Parts: sequence; C-alpha cells; structure tokens
Amino acid sequence: MAGLGMLPRRWRHRCCSLLLPALLVSWVACQAPPVPAGEQPWDGQDVHIERSFVPEQCARTVRSGDFVRYHYHGTFPDGSKFDSSYDRGSTFNAFVGKGQLIAGMDKALVGMCVNERRFVKIPPKLAYGSEGVSGVIPPNAVLHFDVLLIDLWNSEDEVQIQTYLKPEKCTRTIQVSDFVRYHYNGTFLDGTLFDSSHNRMRTYDTYVGIGWLIPGMDKGLLGMCVGEKRIITIPPSLAYGEEGDGKEIPGQASLVFDVALLDLHNPKDGITIENQQVPESCERKSQTGDFLRYHYNGTLLDGTLFDSSYSRNHTYDTYIGKGYVIAGMDEGLLGVCIGEKKRIIIPPHLGYGEEGRGKIPGSAVLVFDIHVIDFHNPLDSVNITTHYKPSNCTVLSKKGDYLKYHYNASLLDGTLLDSTISLGKTYNIVLGSGQVVLGMDMGLRDMCVGERRTVIIPPHLGYGEAGVEGEVPGSAVLVFDIELLELVSGLPDGYMFVWHGDVSPNLFEEIDKDNNGEVLLEEFSEYIQAQVDSGKGKLAPGFDSAKIVKNMFANQDRNGDGKITAEEFKLKDQEATEGHDEL
Repeated sequence: MAGLGMLPRRWRHRCCSLLLPALLVSWVACQAPPVPAGEQPWDGQDVHIERSFVPEQCARTVRSGDFVRYHYHGTFPDGSKFDSSYDRGSTFNAFVGKGQLIAGMDKALVGMCVNERRFVKIPPKLAYGSEGVSGVIPPNAVLHFDVLLIDLWNSEDEVQIQTYLKPEKCTRTIQVSDFVRYHYNGTFLDGTLFDSSHNRMRTYDTYVGIGWLIPGMDKGLLGMCVGEKRIITIPPSLAYGEEGDGKEIPGQASLVFDVALLDLHNPKDGITIENQQVPESCERKSQTGDFLRYHYNGTLLDGTLFDSSYSRNHTYDTYIGKGYVIAGMDEGLLGVCIGEKKRIIIPPHLGYGEEGRGKIPGSAVLVFDIHVIDFHNPLDSVNITTHYKPSNCTVLSKKGDYLKYHYNASLLDGTLLDSTISLGKTYNIVLGSGQVVLGMDMGLRDMCVGERRTVIIPPHLGYGEAGVEGEVPGSAVLVFDIELLELVSGLPDGYMFVWHGDVSPNLFEEIDKDNNGEVLLEEFSEYIQAQVDSGKGKLAPGFDSAKIVKNMFANQDRNGDGKITAEEFKLKDQEATEGHDEL
C-alpha cells in the first residue's frame, strides 16, 4: 500500500508530506512496542489518548507551532494496518497546529515529551470524515495511532547550553578564532547515538567561530573552559537543516552534543609562564648557548601525563636557544636561574604542531613543569670564591706540590656527592700530576695552608658528558668547598729527585760500593734512600718512593741490561742543563 504521503494533493494538507531520508533510530524503529491491553471507555466524540510510556525527564512538551518528528503505526479498530512510518524506515515530520496534520493528530500530539509513547483514537470528524481516502481510508473510519515522539523543536529555538562540570580554575575560555580539541557524543533528542569521537579514540580538532562547524556548535562552544563538560542542544536551523547531512543525520533533526573540552589555544598565542618560583640568590641567568640540565613533567592541558624526566631518574640535558628543543621550550628556558621552578605552557605551533609526536596528539597545547638543576656555558672556566685566607699567606700551592685537603662535593642544587670530612680523612694529591679532574687542579692553585674556598667546575673541566656512573651525573656542574690543611713543596717541573747541596764528583764510585764497575738496583736504591734520610736529597712528594727510584734506575740503565756502568751514568744537568742535579 502506498504511504499516506502519496495520497492525492487534496488530502496531503490534512495528513502527510513526503517523508525525509531514512533515520537510524533506537530499537523501536525496528518494531513498534505492543499496544496497551487496557482501554478506557470512549464516547467516540473527541480524540482519546492513552499515555503508555512517559520518560522520567521531560524538559519540554509539544505546543502548537512546534515541529515534530515521530514514528507511528496506523490501524483500524479491527487491528488491520493502513499505514506505518516504520515500514518506510523514516519518521513523519510536520508542524503541529498549522493544518499539516489531520485535526485529531494535531490535538493528540500536544503535550507530548520526546520518547513518550501514546495510543490515540481519532473519530472520523477529526480524521477523514464521511469522504475517507479512496482506496486507503473508508468513509466514517475511526483511526488508531500508536505514536512515539522522536524530536521536537520550534522555529524560534536557539542553542541551549547546560554545563554539568566546570573546573574551579578557569583562566581562559573559548573565543572566536580559537583552535580547540574536544571529545563528544552526538545524539538525537531521543538519545540515539549518531556519532562519537570517543569511539574513534581521537578528539575533534577545529577552529571556532569562523565557519568550520555548524552554526549551533560554533555558538555552543564559546565560553568553555578546558576541563568543562556541557550539553549543547542544537535545533535543525543551526545544524543540518531540512536536508540533513546525507548520511547519519536526517533532515529537520535536533542534535545533542555532550562535549568535554580538552585543549584550547589561539594561533597568535606565545608561551605562557605560570607558578614561577625563583631562588633568593640568582647570580646568573641562562643565556643562548648555555647547556642546561632540568627535570620536568610534561602534560596536556587536561592533565594527561605524556612524559617525565623524574620517571627516568635522569635530567633532560640540552643546549638552549639553539634549536635543540622545541621552540617554546627554547624560549621558556632562557633567563632562568639555577634552582628555579616554573610552568611553561606551549601552544602547538611552538611545540609539535599539527602532527604531534608519540603520545602527544596533533595540535596539542603542552604544559611543562620544570625544575632547573644547573647550567653552564662551554666557554666557562673554573669559578673560585675565597671565604677565608690566613693573614700570613706567603707560600702558595703550585704544580708539583703535595697537598692534603678536606672537601665537600655537591651539585649546584645542593645534592651532596662526597665528603672527606664524613670519611674522617684528607684527600691527598700532587698538584698538576693528573690525579684530579682539570677543574680541581685549577681550583687548588695559588692556595695557602688554612685557606677555604668554593670551587665551581663546569662539566668540560670535570667529568664531562659521561659523568661517573652511580656517583656524578653526566654534564653536571660540580661545587667543591675546600680547606687546604697541608702543603709539601714539590720539585721543579720534570724532576723526581734533587740534592740539597753539592753533588760529589765521585758519585758513581760512591754508589758502586763493591767497586766492580757496575751498579745494581739494590745498590742504587740503598744509596738514594740514604741521601733522603740524611737530608742531602729529596724525592718528589706524594709518589711511591720505590717506584720513583726504580724509574730513576731505568733511566740510567740505558741498554736495559739490569745494571748501570760508568759510561751509562749521567746527571740530568749533563743531559739538558736544567740547573738542578738529578739522576
């Protein structure tokens, strides 16, 4: 049977217009619910209504002048069907009270809620009267309609907004031309889902207020905060209108969007600094070209963590101002102090852009909570600050001197690395011999006994990029608080042994006690030790004396046969005229 929408023109104004494209509806679209069994007495004079289902929530009911979309079964009193919107797979759409429906249906729909179901009896005088509809509705026919209201709106309707979650802190809201990322569920008024960004596991990303969205969504998003959730109800005139979208959304459909705003920025935004904590003492601020070590937590605007240096238990180490990090971080790390904490909010065009990276989605605003641990410049030298110097400070440390000193070693953030005081023993070195890192060697120069100083050593003069596993982080600036306790003057550069007085002209004969013309290592060692014990000679302090003597012997044993002859034996001044006597 043809649908009522196909009746002759003279009947259409009383019954139905052409139906719109098919609509995906809830389960009732597949099969209408059964007609209630009980009936109230009816005198057959007016419309009779049985409300078989009324939803708990009913914010609005049908009034004359409203536009409605509904499903129905139409039957005669004997149960025979004459028409059904379900069979056509499309709702029936019409204005109420404007002569587009039979008079009885105009009355029956008034007061209905969306998702309400009514069983309606209409007498002939409020239906097709004594004429009926040829081949479809006999004269004087009583009509029964099982009606389910799907949609309801009025031509005067505007966008409706209901906020059900709003964060306590809201420093900024959506304005025209902002770019936003949000999740949503899109439903019709009856609750039927037609689309969801959650199902796609990807936010919807768009500009607001410049025509990239349907007008109702453009309006509905304005004023939202990141973290806010709201229901946006949009009438068809501000959505897809009479035509729908040609896919899931039918014509004249009201749309309901449950929106959660995750991100918000404007293409004109720069970085934003918040929660800045600057230490009281800040002798220097970072500059372009500095190498900086910092900890951070990286989150999206909604608080989702995407990365953390703390979780790796390792600082992030980089040059700044030279393009080694994203542009927003390069900018945000300039002018910071050691120990400073702050939040850097970076818009996507200064972060990872439209493509994103890894756990960072495209067009995402990034939030970095950073803590600056230290920084230095590759051109930095050792920094020395003297806290105490004795009044009698005439003997200053130099290369070759044997030093005993105490120290506390820490990082710039105060983290203690090592302390000789806690170990209860001094640290002993020969200055300039390579026994400590170059920065410490430099920091111990020109120091007198009793002096206390702080030595700050950049990594290229300390332990470099590698550091010391488990002890000193890579690229770390080191701080040493030093007190020099003892200084033993060393020998001139290049000497391991010298005589204090004149050297015997018969030195070889004195060493060769058995007068066999050959000196063995044992004879040589006994003689040198005797000179040291008597104060006539001096070995370089701070080294193993036996090793020094053995090395001296090897220098004289020129052919390496384990003995020194008179022809091999020479003093150092005889070889290089250094001005000192040495074997």
